[in-house]
Amino acid sequence: MGEEKGKEGLKKKVMVAIDESEDSYRALMWVLNNLKESFKSLQLVIFATQETPKCNSLSGVHIGYARMYCTASVTPYLSNIAMEKNRKVSLGLLEKAKGICASQGVSAETATEDGDPKEAICKAVQKYKINLLVIGDRENGILKRFFHGSLSSYCLDNAKCPVLVVKN
Repeated sequence: MGEEKGKEGLKKKVMVAIDESEDSYRALMWVLNNLKESFKSLQLVIFATQETPKCNSLSGVHIGYARMYCTASVTPYLSNIAMEKNRKVSLGLLEKAKGICASQGVSAETATEDGDPKEAICKAVQKYKINLLVIGDRENGILKRFFHGSLSSYCLDNAKCPVLVVKN
């Protein structure tokens, strides 16, 4: 038993970042379909971000699938409501993904962090000592990529591990 516990600490970790998009679930399914036999020596971590509310005239606060638009700063009360909704959505996404993994015979850990998704994912890579990050490639419009940047590009440039982008 002591040897098994020692081996667990040596397992390489694969992290899949998920959100509400089909692209993130496609990335999870890619991992399950292509790395399933490797999970004897790999540990799967499913990660979701609880996006921090920020609101100005150009963007909206994410509340699950919805966005709340406003022209003034978010009050602490509204910020707390949005954070609580985001936490519930993130936990629901993680439970759904964990259930998908279990149905494929793969056990997975879940993790969630507050913050901007790009930065939170890259910080989680370091915090959880991830060896491979897997993300879906969302096809954003040219304006959104220009103003917000691409999550996959950011992670490719900033994650401290190899990044696998699962294209549509």
